[in-house]
Amino acid sequence: MRLLFLVALAMVAFAANSVLNRLALAQMAIDPAGFAAVRLLSGGVFLWVVVLIRGRKLESGGVGGVVSLAVYMVGFSFAYITLGTGVGALILFGGVQITMFVGAILARESLPNARWIGAAVAFAGLVYLLWPSDEATVQISFSGAAMMSAAAIGWGIYSLIGRHAIDPLATTAGNFVFAIPLSLLVVLLNASTAAYTPTGIALAIISGVVTSGMGYAVWYAVLPKLPSTVAAISMLTVPIIASIGGVLILNEPLTVRLMVATALVLAGVLISLKRPSAG
Repeated sequence: MRLLFLVALAMVAFAANSVLNRLALAQMAIDPAGFAAVRLLSGGVFLWVVVLIRGRKLESGGVGGVVSLAVYMVGFSFAYITLGTGVGALILFGGVQITMFVGAILARESLPNARWIGAAVAFAGLVYLLWPSDEATVQISFSGAAMMSAAAIGWGIYSLIGRHAIDPLATTAGNFVFAIPLSLLVVLLNASTAAYTPTGIALAIISGVVTSGMGYAVWYAVLPKLPSTVAAISMLTVPIIASIGGVLILNEPLTVRLMVATALVLAGVLISLKRPSAG
Protein backbone atom coordinates (compact mmCIF):
# COMPACT_ATOMS: atom_id res chain seq x y z
CA MET A 1 0.00 0.00 0.00
CA ARG A 2 2.87 2.36 0.76
CA LEU A 3 4.37 1.75 -2.68
CA LEU A 4 0.98 2.32 -4.32
CA PHE A 5 0.53 5.58 -2.39
CA LEU A 6 3.98 6.86 -3.43
CA VAL A 7 3.35 5.99 -7.08
CA ALA A 8 -0.02 7.80 -6.96
CA LEU A 9 1.65 10.82 -5.30
CA ALA A 10 4.25 10.98 -8.07
CA MET A 11 1.56 10.75 -10.77
CA VAL A 12 -0.38 13.65 -9.25
CA ALA A 13 2.84 15.70 -9.17
CA PHE A 14 3.53 14.98 -12.84
CA ALA A 15 -0.01 16.00 -13.80
CA ALA A 16 0.31 19.20 -11.76
CA ASN A 17 3.41 20.12 -13.78
CA SER A 18 1.33 20.08 -16.97
CA VAL A 19 -1.35 22.28 -15.40
CA LEU A 20 1.17 24.76 -13.94
CA ASN A 21 3.15 25.04 -17.18
CA ARG A 22 0.07 25.47 -19.33
CA LEU A 23 -1.40 28.00 -16.88
CA ALA A 24 1.77 30.12 -16.96
CA LEU A 25 2.00 30.12 -20.77
CA ALA A 26 -1.74 30.66 -21.33
CA GLN A 27 -1.52 33.83 -19.23
CA MET A 28 1.71 34.83 -21.04
CA ALA A 29 3.18 35.23 -17.56
CA ILE A 30 6.53 33.75 -18.63
CA ASP A 31 8.14 32.40 -21.80
CA PRO A 32 8.71 28.63 -22.17
CA ALA A 33 12.50 28.80 -21.96
CA GLY A 34 12.25 30.90 -18.82
CA PHE A 35 9.74 28.53 -17.24
CA ALA A 36 12.04 25.55 -17.84
CA ALA A 37 15.08 27.42 -16.46
CA VAL A 38 13.34 28.71 -13.33
CA ARG A 39 11.82 25.27 -12.77
CA LEU A 40 15.23 23.58 -12.93
CA LEU A 41 16.99 26.29 -10.92
CA SER A 42 14.45 26.40 -8.08
CA GLY A 43 14.13 22.61 -7.96
CA GLY A 44 17.90 22.16 -8.06
CA VAL A 45 18.59 24.66 -5.28
CA PHE A 46 15.86 23.20 -3.07
CA LEU A 47 17.05 19.62 -3.53
CA TRP A 48 20.69 20.59 -3.06
CA VAL A 49 19.88 22.24 0.28
CA VAL A 50 17.97 19.15 1.40
CA VAL A 51 20.89 16.91 0.41
CA LEU A 52 23.35 19.12 2.33
CA ILE A 53 21.13 19.16 5.43
CA ARG A 54 21.10 15.36 5.35
CA GLY A 55 24.91 15.31 5.18
CA ARG A 56 25.14 13.86 1.67
CA LYS A 57 26.82 14.85 -1.58
CA LEU A 58 25.32 15.54 -4.99
CA GLU A 59 25.26 12.62 -7.39
CA SER A 60 23.87 12.30 -10.90
CA GLY A 61 22.76 9.80 -13.47
CA GLY A 62 25.78 10.74 -15.57
CA VAL A 63 25.65 12.68 -18.82
CA GLY A 64 22.64 10.65 -19.96
CA GLY A 65 20.62 11.52 -16.87
CA VAL A 66 21.46 15.23 -17.04
CA VAL A 67 20.90 15.66 -20.79
CA SER A 68 17.69 13.60 -20.84
CA LEU A 69 16.28 15.70 -17.97
CA ALA A 70 17.15 18.95 -19.77
CA VAL A 71 15.60 17.71 -23.04
CA TYR A 72 12.44 16.78 -21.18
CA MET A 73 12.18 20.10 -19.33
CA VAL A 74 12.75 22.29 -22.39
CA GLY A 75 10.63 20.24 -24.80
CA PHE A 76 7.83 20.07 -22.23
CA SER A 77 7.70 23.85 -21.79
CA PHE A 78 7.79 24.73 -25.49
CA ALA A 79 5.17 22.10 -26.37
CA TYR A 80 2.61 23.77 -24.12
CA ILE A 81 2.63 26.92 -26.23
CA THR A 82 0.26 25.17 -28.62
CA LEU A 83 -0.99 22.02 -26.84
CA GLY A 84 -3.83 21.73 -24.34
CA THR A 85 -3.04 20.34 -20.90
CA GLY A 86 -4.60 16.90 -21.33
CA VAL A 87 -3.49 16.44 -24.95
CA GLY A 88 0.09 17.37 -24.07
CA ALA A 89 0.16 14.97 -21.14
CA LEU A 90 -1.29 12.16 -23.26
CA ILE A 91 1.36 12.61 -25.96
CA LEU A 92 4.09 12.86 -23.31
CA PHE A 93 3.29 9.73 -21.38
CA GLY A 94 2.29 7.75 -24.46
CA GLY A 95 5.80 8.46 -25.76
CA VAL A 96 7.30 7.62 -22.38
CA GLN A 97 5.54 4.26 -22.49
CA ILE A 98 7.05 3.42 -25.87
CA THR A 99 10.54 4.50 -24.77
CA MET A 100 10.43 2.47 -21.57
CA PHE A 101 9.02 -0.59 -23.32
CA VAL A 102 11.92 -0.46 -25.76
CA GLY A 103 14.30 -0.17 -22.79
CA ALA A 104 12.64 -3.17 -21.13
CA ILE A 105 12.96 -5.25 -24.32
CA LEU A 106 16.64 -4.35 -24.66
CA ALA A 107 17.14 -5.29 -20.99
CA ARG A 108 15.28 -8.58 -21.63
CA GLU A 109 12.72 -8.04 -18.89
CA SER A 110 9.88 -10.53 -18.59
CA LEU A 111 6.75 -9.12 -20.27
CA PRO A 112 3.46 -10.97 -19.49
CA ASN A 113 0.82 -11.09 -22.23
CA ALA A 114 -1.51 -8.81 -20.25
CA ARG A 115 1.15 -6.10 -20.24
CA TRP A 116 1.54 -6.30 -24.02
CA ILE A 117 -2.23 -6.19 -24.55
CA GLY A 118 -2.65 -3.30 -22.13
CA ALA A 119 0.15 -1.36 -23.76
CA ALA A 120 -1.42 -1.91 -27.20
CA VAL A 121 -4.83 -0.68 -26.00
CA ALA A 122 -3.31 2.38 -24.34
CA PHE A 123 -1.21 3.15 -27.41
CA ALA A 124 -4.33 2.85 -29.58
CA GLY A 125 -5.81 5.68 -27.50
CA LEU A 126 -2.80 7.86 -28.30
CA VAL A 127 -3.01 7.03 -32.03
CA TYR A 128 -6.71 7.89 -32.02
CA LEU A 129 -6.01 11.25 -30.38
CA LEU A 130 -3.34 12.18 -32.93
CA TRP A 131 -5.16 10.83 -36.02
CA PRO A 132 -5.78 13.67 -38.55
CA SER A 133 -9.27 15.14 -38.39
CA ASP A 134 -11.22 17.94 -40.05
CA GLU A 135 -12.69 18.98 -36.71
CA ALA A 136 -11.05 22.24 -35.67
CA THR A 137 -11.60 21.54 -32.00
CA VAL A 138 -9.35 18.49 -32.04
CA GLN A 139 -6.55 19.62 -34.35
CA ILE A 140 -3.15 18.88 -32.87
CA SER A 141 -0.22 21.24 -33.47
CA PHE A 142 2.58 19.39 -35.29
CA SER A 143 5.30 21.52 -33.70
CA GLY A 144 3.77 21.07 -30.25
CA ALA A 145 3.46 17.31 -30.73
CA ALA A 146 7.07 17.12 -31.97
CA MET A 147 8.39 19.03 -28.96
CA MET A 148 6.36 16.90 -26.56
CA SER A 149 7.56 13.73 -28.29
CA ALA A 150 11.16 14.85 -27.73
CA ALA A 151 10.27 15.51 -24.09
CA ALA A 152 8.77 12.01 -23.87
CA ILE A 153 11.95 10.35 -25.11
CA GLY A 154 13.96 12.43 -22.65
CA TRP A 155 11.71 11.51 -19.72
CA GLY A 156 11.63 7.85 -20.71
CA ILE A 157 15.42 7.63 -20.81
CA TYR A 158 15.64 9.59 -17.54
CA SER A 159 13.29 7.12 -15.85
CA LEU A 160 15.20 4.10 -17.18
CA ILE A 161 18.46 5.54 -15.86
CA GLY A 162 16.75 6.37 -12.54
CA ARG A 163 16.01 2.70 -11.88
CA HIS A 164 19.69 2.24 -11.07
CA ALA A 165 20.00 5.18 -8.67
CA ILE A 166 21.57 4.19 -5.32
CA ASP A 167 20.59 7.44 -3.56
CA PRO A 168 17.41 8.74 -5.27
CA LEU A 169 17.38 12.12 -3.53
CA ALA A 170 21.06 12.92 -4.15
CA THR A 171 20.82 11.71 -7.74
CA THR A 172 17.71 13.77 -8.47
CA ALA A 173 19.37 16.84 -6.94
CA GLY A 174 22.52 16.32 -9.00
CA ASN A 175 20.61 15.88 -12.23
CA PHE A 176 18.69 19.11 -11.60
CA VAL A 177 21.79 21.15 -10.69
CA PHE A 178 23.93 19.87 -13.57
CA ALA A 179 21.10 20.44 -16.08
CA ILE A 180 20.76 24.14 -15.16
CA PRO A 181 23.52 25.35 -17.56
CA LEU A 182 21.79 23.62 -20.47
CA SER A 183 18.50 25.36 -19.68
CA LEU A 184 20.25 28.73 -19.36
CA LEU A 185 21.75 28.20 -22.81
CA VAL A 186 18.23 27.79 -24.20
CA VAL A 187 17.21 31.00 -22.41
CA LEU A 188 20.07 32.89 -24.11
CA LEU A 189 19.08 31.50 -27.51
CA ASN A 190 15.52 32.75 -26.94
CA ALA A 191 16.40 36.07 -25.27
CA SER A 192 14.45 38.08 -27.88
CA THR A 193 11.16 36.53 -26.73
CA ALA A 194 11.88 36.54 -22.99
CA ALA A 195 8.99 37.42 -20.69
CA TYR A 196 8.95 37.30 -16.89
CA THR A 197 6.22 38.32 -14.44
CA PRO A 198 5.90 37.60 -10.72
CA THR A 199 3.02 35.20 -11.44
CA GLY A 200 4.98 33.29 -14.07
CA ILE A 201 8.05 33.02 -11.86
CA ALA A 202 5.91 31.87 -8.90
CA LEU A 203 4.24 29.14 -10.98
CA ALA A 204 7.64 27.96 -12.26
CA ILE A 205 9.05 27.86 -8.70
CA ILE A 206 6.08 25.81 -7.46
CA SER A 207 6.62 23.46 -10.38
CA GLY A 208 10.35 23.28 -9.65
CA VAL A 209 10.28 22.82 -5.88
CA VAL A 210 7.05 20.95 -5.18
CA THR A 211 5.79 19.03 -8.20
CA SER A 212 9.22 18.46 -9.79
CA GLY A 213 11.84 18.42 -7.02
CA MET A 214 9.78 16.52 -4.46
CA GLY A 215 7.81 14.57 -7.07
CA TYR A 216 10.89 13.32 -8.92
CA ALA A 217 12.64 12.37 -5.71
CA VAL A 218 9.63 10.19 -4.81
CA TRP A 219 9.59 8.72 -8.33
CA TYR A 220 13.31 7.88 -8.24
CA ALA A 221 12.72 6.19 -4.87
CA VAL A 222 9.99 3.86 -6.17
CA LEU A 223 11.48 3.15 -9.63
CA PRO A 224 13.88 0.41 -8.43
CA LYS A 225 10.88 -1.48 -7.02
CA LEU A 226 8.94 -1.45 -10.31
CA PRO A 227 9.54 -3.26 -13.61
CA SER A 228 10.18 -0.73 -16.41
CA THR A 229 6.95 -1.61 -18.19
CA VAL A 230 4.82 -1.30 -15.04
CA ALA A 231 6.37 2.12 -14.37
CA ALA A 232 5.66 3.18 -17.96
CA ILE A 233 2.05 2.01 -17.87
CA SER A 234 1.46 3.63 -14.47
CA MET A 235 2.49 6.98 -15.92
CA LEU A 236 -0.33 6.76 -18.45
CA THR A 237 -2.72 7.69 -15.63
CA VAL A 238 -1.17 11.18 -15.63
CA PRO A 239 -3.04 12.47 -18.73
CA ILE A 240 -6.35 11.62 -17.06
CA ILE A 241 -5.44 13.67 -13.99
CA ALA A 242 -4.01 16.48 -16.15
CA SER A 243 -7.12 16.54 -18.37
CA ILE A 244 -9.35 16.97 -15.35
CA GLY A 245 -7.07 19.75 -14.09
CA GLY A 246 -7.14 21.48 -17.48
CA VAL A 247 -10.93 21.40 -17.63
CA LEU A 248 -11.48 22.51 -14.02
CA ILE A 249 -8.69 25.09 -13.69
CA LEU A 250 -8.04 26.32 -17.24
CA ASN A 251 -11.56 25.94 -18.67
CA GLU A 252 -10.19 23.82 -21.53
CA PRO A 253 -12.78 22.00 -23.69
CA LEU A 254 -13.45 18.35 -22.91
CA THR A 255 -13.78 16.95 -26.45
CA VAL A 256 -15.25 13.58 -27.35
CA ARG A 257 -11.94 12.59 -28.96
CA LEU A 258 -9.98 13.32 -25.78
CA MET A 259 -12.55 11.44 -23.67
CA VAL A 260 -12.37 8.34 -25.89
CA ALA A 261 -8.56 8.46 -25.99
CA THR A 262 -8.42 8.81 -22.22
CA ALA A 263 -10.83 5.88 -21.75
CA LEU A 264 -8.65 3.67 -23.97
CA VAL A 265 -5.52 4.66 -22.05
CA LEU A 266 -7.16 3.93 -18.70
CA ALA A 267 -8.43 0.56 -19.97
CA GLY A 268 -4.93 -0.28 -21.14
CA VAL A 269 -3.50 0.57 -17.72
CA LEU A 270 -6.02 -1.66 -15.94
CA ILE A 271 -5.36 -4.57 -18.31
CA SER A 272 -1.61 -4.21 -17.94
CA LEU A 273 -1.73 -4.34 -14.15
CA LYS A 274 -3.60 -7.67 -14.17
CA ARG A 275 -1.53 -10.31 -12.40
CA PRO A 276 -0.58 -13.36 -14.49
CA SER A 277 -2.61 -16.44 -13.50
CA ALA A 278 -0.65 -19.10 -11.66
CA GLY A 279 0.16 -22.27 -13.58
